[in-house]
Amino acid sequence: MMQPALDKPRCHCAIFGVFGHEAAAQLTYYGLLAQQHRGQEGSGIVTSEFDTTQQRYRFHSHKAAGLVDDVYRDRSLLTDVLRGKASVGHNRYSTAGSADNEANIQPFTVLYKGGNLAIAHNGNLTNFREIRKRLQDSGTIFQTTCDTEVILHLIARSPKTDKLEQIRDALAQVEGAYCLVILTDQRLIVARDHHGVRPLAIGRKDGAFVVASETVAFDIIDAEYVRDVKPGEMVVFDEESLRTGEGKSSTIPGETSRPHHCIFEFIYFSRPDSQIFGHSVDKVRRKLGKTLASARPVKPKNPEDKVIVINVPDSSNTATMGFVQATNKMGGNAKLEIGLIRSHYIGRTFIAPRQEVRQNKVKIKYNIVKGVLKDHVVVIVDDSIVRGTTSKQLVQLIRQGQPKEVHFRVTAPPITHPCHYGMDFPTQAELIAHQFNGDIDAIAKELGVDSLGYLTIEELLASAPTENGEQYCTACFSGKYPIPIDIRQSKDEHEA
Repeated sequence: MMQPALDKPRCHCAIFGVFGHEAAAQLTYYGLLAQQHRGQEGSGIVTSEFDTTQQRYRFHSHKAAGLVDDVYRDRSLLTDVLRGKASVGHNRYSTAGSADNEANIQPFTVLYKGGNLAIAHNGNLTNFREIRKRLQDSGTIFQTTCDTEVILHLIARSPKTDKLEQIRDALAQVEGAYCLVILTDQRLIVARDHHGVRPLAIGRKDGAFVVASETVAFDIIDAEYVRDVKPGEMVVFDEESLRTGEGKSSTIPGETSRPHHCIFEFIYFSRPDSQIFGHSVDKVRRKLGKTLASARPVKPKNPEDKVIVINVPDSSNTATMGFVQATNKMGGNAKLEIGLIRSHYIGRTFIAPRQEVRQNKVKIKYNIVKGVLKDHVVVIVDDSIVRGTTSKQLVQLIRQGQPKEVHFRVTAPPITHPCHYGMDFPTQAELIAHQFNGDIDAIAKELGVDSLGYLTIEELLASAPTENGEQYCTACFSGKYPIPIDIRQSKDEHEA
């Protein structure tokens, strides 16, 4: 069953891995905790331990639905159960149905002819339906509805005899956006698709290797960021890597192309204190705010009126600072204020899988500071508008503070198309920009604001880092998909 429409783009997932550390499980716990924003439906950790009694490697696993701190509330799990010097972890955020199916919580583990194997995945495979049907027709039985599971079956069925070659053989057959952490008995393998859609970073901690979706996961454990996994690269960490200080790098078979990083990592998904694609998220968001102020300035009806600029907590915080700075540099009279208070005990409004629960969360998630808003021109800065439900309710809430005018500014272009690479947008028909055929004035009227301003795609790309030749995926704004997609692929058949 497909989930109800959402009012914000849903994050994909978070992955984390450790190789060569006595406290692998504990490090993974903290790494997942720092990346809680990327997935809040479930969490899992798998470790590899050499059993001296039986002289073989054993995998230990614990995963459950809920937030990271709830899943590992019994801290003895991290010391007494999840033993071993290598681990992989995953925070889950389904991009399709079966949100309540705990069988879909990663990492997935198998014991096959090559030994133990665990895998965690961030992204979406665009040829998942084709591969799954081929495998089912040949007798394969699937235990989950996740696209990740097809990778396990492709590895297990590979005719190659070497385990690393089996993994390379499997990755040569899949297409789409993926970052993977794969744990074998004696190795940690990480891989990233040729387009580099999703971020994946490598770090060091006490001589061990760590990998994560975001560098903020390194900060919490005092690990040193080393570099990003390159698009189309597979890196293997083993005992030799611990001695040499670097993993063994190879290129994943397949057609190479210029990378297309997900631009939404900068706009919304990642924490501002992370480095994504080698660049500071905070710095990029500030620049987005400055560009927005320059391109879509707010002009009060009365030029003497004071302009109050407020952010929609928390993803637009730093962009709002950039907006105010640029506005005043251009001679404006803007002041940054806290006009919206967010309850941090309420999750992101799109977390709730049922419509009625999500609507209740919108009502209790924010409150206004009336003294800040009254008799002022108010500018709301937000990162994106998807369905417009939350934006409309926020405007109604702010109107209760009796401002003179309410203006809305967005650090992204209008979202007009769904994403097939690991984000879960509503269907195209549910997108407010699509409903009004891109008519900004009509959308503004629907939201109840005096004016509405978006960045254009060109302005957005001009604000993103390009000094190293970076290219970005803007399919949700433009409809131009850099990776071919199976348009028949139903959203309720796969998730990341």
